[in-house]
Amino acid sequence: MGLSFGSVLRRGVLAGMLAGLAAAVMIWLVVEPVIRRALVIEDLRSMHGGQAAPPGFAAHGGGEPLVSRTAQVVGGAVTSVVVGIAVGVIFAVVFARVRERLPGRGDFGRSMVLAAIGFAAVSLLPALKIPSNPPAVGDPSTVGRRTMLYAVVLLLGVAVAVVVPTMDRRLALRGVVASTRWALDVAAVVVLLALVLLLVPGSPDQVPADVPADLVWDFRLASLAQLATMWLALGLAFGLLMERIAARSRALRPVAS
Repeated sequence: MGLSFGSVLRRGVLAGMLAGLAAAVMIWLVVEPVIRRALVIEDLRSMHGGQAAPPGFAAHGGGEPLVSRTAQVVGGAVTSVVVGIAVGVIFAVVFARVRERLPGRGDFGRSMVLAAIGFAAVSLLPALKIPSNPPAVGDPSTVGRRTMLYAVVLLLGVAVAVVVPTMDRRLALRGVVASTRWALDVAAVVVLLALVLLLVPGSPDQVPADVPADLVWDFRLASLAQLATMWLALGLAFGLLMERIAARSRALRPVAS
């Protein structure tokens, strides 16, 4: 039973949808409570003419902006599923192209390896350099610069994920032993990531004095946990779906007499 590109792509769509749903659950359970804490600070600023609220001053009742969060959360969940499907499609295309070069036992292991690479290059590296901030942090005038820096770091992360395996294959063709290649791969990853973190400018935004540090870090960790959940669910779902193809192929294989 052959493995067609169409079958891989369909499994990528399904796995991406499941990953998007998992990320949406994380948004609702983990990210949304932190966002609501940040929105309280924005409410306090609006009550004080846009200035930081006095220390110790607390808002009660939430107000109208918090009520409208229901529609925003639903929209965010739908967006999460759409993004998950798009990532699943890209994941399936990349998997089909590099399947034979991915390490791991079986397609499940290869899927998990690719998901780990995707998380590190597309989510973790940008989060370390341009960390996400809650609603109470960030100047609207710097949105364009922040977006550009985030995109640059993301593209550089993808470039590292492409360059290092390419280097490894060329070393293998020259007869370099696996242990030496592994050491050179690790060194190359460390050097390239260090250059990205050192040379690319950081976020231009400063955390306002009325925003507690624990709120900022809770939001950043929650956002990273949401992304990690999406990649983990994508790797698990896609790997399991691909293993079903292998199991079906083995079941249909004639038994030698």
